[in-house]
Amino acid sequence: MARTETDRCPGVLAVHQAADGGLARVRLPGGRLSSAQLDVLRVAAAELGDGRLELTSRGNVQIRGLKADGPQELSDRLYSAGLLPSITHERVRNILASPLSGLDQESRYDVLPVAAALDRALCGRPALAELPGRFLFALDDGRGDLADVRADVAVRALDERSAVLSLGGRGVRVGWADVPELMLAAAEAFLAVRDQEWRIAEVGADRVLERLGVRADEVADTSSTRMAAGVHGSALVVTVPLGSVTQDQAAVLAQGGDEVRITPWRSVVVPVGATGLEEVGLVTQPDSVWEGVTACAGQPGCAKALADVRTDATRLNVVRGGRRVHWSGCERRCGKPAGAFVDVVAVGNGYLVDGERL
Repeated sequence: MARTETDRCPGVLAVHQAADGGLARVRLPGGRLSSAQLDVLRVAAAELGDGRLELTSRGNVQIRGLKADGPQELSDRLYSAGLLPSITHERVRNILASPLSGLDQESRYDVLPVAAALDRALCGRPALAELPGRFLFALDDGRGDLADVRADVAVRALDERSAVLSLGGRGVRVGWADVPELMLAAAEAFLAVRDQEWRIAEVGADRVLERLGVRADEVADTSSTRMAAGVHGSALVVTVPLGSVTQDQAAVLAQGGDEVRITPWRSVVVPVGATGLEEVGLVTQPDSVWEGVTACAGQPGCAKALADVRTDATRLNVVRGGRRVHWSGCERRCGKPAGAFVDVVAVGNGYLVDGERL
């Protein structure tokens, strides 16, 4: 697919100018944040932005409402906190990993150390700074929680020794020691064959596999599981309503332990035993009305939005039949979840729900 527009995926250094000010996206490979780093983000949001931390569908964090002098100060703070290890590669550090990996009995292999090794190796290759900001790596620890994220280069654990590296649903069995190198080689092969395309699906997985010199002899496992709020082994999954973290919520999350993990489902993983969560409006039970409900920025933050979707999502109840629900302020559907979901779209004089007027 030929593209004529520029890849404008935001970052910390490439801030997007939204209706409510600058929008900076902080990449968090593997979704990991130390409690101290979370507090740095919390204070930055309060002093430089609109006060909230916005969780994304790729396990990253956004700060909105940045003032004119905000981006420079933000980048300085993030660099000092270890959240900006590469100036050249900051927009391409898109690495998802199973958020509960190593914390419960469902993990076939702890993929978080692999995610860290992949990130270091990625930042060490100058040519890979040219990857589009939407290019995505994913490391699934075998439970299938990342089966629906449509990663460009995905790895799914088989056991403690091997995994399947897949592109476009076809893959090859590999050993864990080879995973970071092979994933980056696939990204390099994509850059070699692409024109203006942003994703491997747009150029065709076969072309990338041919360039990579790998024979795809495995069928990728597409079975999937969902991670709900509640206790999972030594971890507690906490749902953040609409993925918008307030100052009080961020402070409580940072006090829960040494590390938190941001998930692609607008939730946060903290240690079991963390306290004070529900008192600040966070959700720790799987049967909450907020489970699986997401929304774009909407009005007044986005100039293209036709409605204040976050307020409407709060006051209106959309029947979902077990599916996720995503509220969109326009037909672009920014931030929509992967996989099946109830599609709620503002149309100027109301909403369409899966194509039917609400």
